[in-house]
Amino acid sequence: MTTNQKQIMDNFDLIIFGGDGDLSFRKIFPALYHRLNEHQIDESSRVMAVSRSKRTQKDFIEQLEKSLKEYIKDADGAVILKLLSMVTFAQIDTDKKLEDAHAAKWFTKDFHSIRVFYLATPAAAFGPICEYLDNQGYIIPDARVVLEKPLGTDLKSSEAVNNQVALHFPEEQIYRIDHYLGKETVQNLMVLRFANNIFESSWNAQDIDNIQITVAESIGVGTRGGFYDKYGALRDMVQNHLLQLLCLIAMEPPVMLEADLVRDEKLKVLRALRLYDKNSILTETVRGQYTRGNTGEGRLPSYLEDIDKFESNTETFVALKAHVDNWRWGGVPFFLRTGKRMPHRYSEIVINFKDVPHNLFPDRKKMANNKLTIRLQPEERIELQQMVKIPGPGGYRYKPFSLELDYAEHFDQRFPEAYERLLMDVVRGNQTLFMRRDEVKAAWTWAESLLTNWEKSKMPNVLYEAGTWGPGDKVMDGDHEWVKSRHVIKAQKKLEDDDE
Repeated sequence: MTTNQKQIMDNFDLIIFGGDGDLSFRKIFPALYHRLNEHQIDESSRVMAVSRSKRTQKDFIEQLEKSLKEYIKDADGAVILKLLSMVTFAQIDTDKKLEDAHAAKWFTKDFHSIRVFYLATPAAAFGPICEYLDNQGYIIPDARVVLEKPLGTDLKSSEAVNNQVALHFPEEQIYRIDHYLGKETVQNLMVLRFANNIFESSWNAQDIDNIQITVAESIGVGTRGGFYDKYGALRDMVQNHLLQLLCLIAMEPPVMLEADLVRDEKLKVLRALRLYDKNSILTETVRGQYTRGNTGEGRLPSYLEDIDKFESNTETFVALKAHVDNWRWGGVPFFLRTGKRMPHRYSEIVINFKDVPHNLFPDRKKMANNKLTIRLQPEERIELQQMVKIPGPGGYRYKPFSLELDYAEHFDQRFPEAYERLLMDVVRGNQTLFMRRDEVKAAWTWAESLLTNWEKSKMPNVLYEAGTWGPGDKVMDGDHEWVKSRHVIKAQKKLEDDDE
C-alpha cells in the first residue's frame, strides 16, 4: 500500500472505554502511533480515553506520553506529540450516569461519520456501556463497537453479553476482537493454503498425519491473578485463540475473500468439532497447574503463590486431542496445548505429513516425515522440512533439511502489530478477522463439553514444575509425539552454552 493510499483512510472518532488501562497503554495507543506514523491516520481524527477514574487532562496526557516512550522502540517525538494532540480524556461512570460537560460537548461537536467504541473493559460492563451510549444518543448510523475477549465464562454468560450488546448494535456493527487473527503469519495462512497448489492439493486426511498447535508462555499469571483464577487456560486461550487458529487451518476455501463467506467456512469447522464425553475427556484431554520450579535464572513460584491462595483448581495448562469430523479431516488428530511457565515463549503450528508409502532405502534409518512449521511468535517464519541426500560418495545418505522463510530477513519493512491491522479494519468496516456471534456460540458449545465433563468427572489438575513443558504427553497415543521445535532446541542450547 502506498503512502497516498494510506492517506485516504476516512477520518474517525475512537472512544476507548478503559482508556487508562493496561491494554490501552500497551497495545491500542501504540497501534495508533504506528498508523499515524505510516500516514494512514489523519490528524483530524479524534480519540477519547474514557475512565471512571477522576483525573485531569494534563495528568492523563503525561502518563500516556510516558507509556508511549516505554512501549515504542525509537519513538519519534514529533509523532507522539501529534497523537497526544488528538487525545481527550473524559471521566464517565456508566453505572452512575456520571459524565462531565467536556465529554458531552466532545460527542456533539465536529464529530466524524465513523465512530468506533472500543470496550477495553470486563465483559460484564459491555451491556451497561452500550445502554448508556444509546440513551445518550451517541450511537450514530455508522458506529461500530469493539468487544475484547473473553465474552463470558460459558455459553450462557456469553449469550447474555451478546444479547445485551445486540439491543443497541446490530450484528454488522459488532467487532469481537481476537488479536491472534491480526498476526502477519496468521494472515499468511490464507495465502499459503489457497495460493499454492502444492499445499492445497495435499491439505487433507490422505496426506496429513496430524496437526499440532502450541501456544507456550514462559511467564506466570503476573498481575492478572484475580482474572485468571476465574477463567483458566481453557477459557483464556483455547476457546478463542487456539480454536481460531484451528479454524483457519481446517476451513474449506471460501468462494471469495468476503467477511461472511470466510466466517461461514470457519463456522463449519467449529460445528464439525467432535464434542467430548465422559470417556474421551479422560483419554484425550489433560489439565495442569504449575508448582514451584527452578531454572538457570533461579526459583520460580507456584501458581498458588502467584495468586496468594492456599488452594485453587484453576488450570494453567491444557492439552487435548481434537477431531474435525468432516470429509477433509476424518481420522486426522489435532493436538492443541497451551500453558504458563513453560521453558520458552513461542507459538507455532506444525503440519505433519504422512510417511512415504514405501521406503526405497531400507538400509537406512526411518525417514523423517515432511513437516510444515508456521511460527507465529516470537519470530515470524515458515519452515518446510524435507529429506535431502548428503553430498559425496558412499551411497544414499540422507538427512532432514529445512527450507525457511524468515519474515525479518526477507522483508525489510516493519511488520504491523496485530492491533494496528485490526483497528484499521474496524475503521474500514471489514469484519473478516472478527468473530461473528454464531462462531462464538459454536466455540463455547465445544468448550463446554470439556468444562462440563471435567466437572462431572472431578478431573484434577496434573501438577507440573514451573519451567517445564507440562503434562501434554498424556493426550498422545502410541503413534504420535509432540514435535520438538527446532528453534526452541536452538534457544535452549544457546542458554546452556552461555551457562558454561
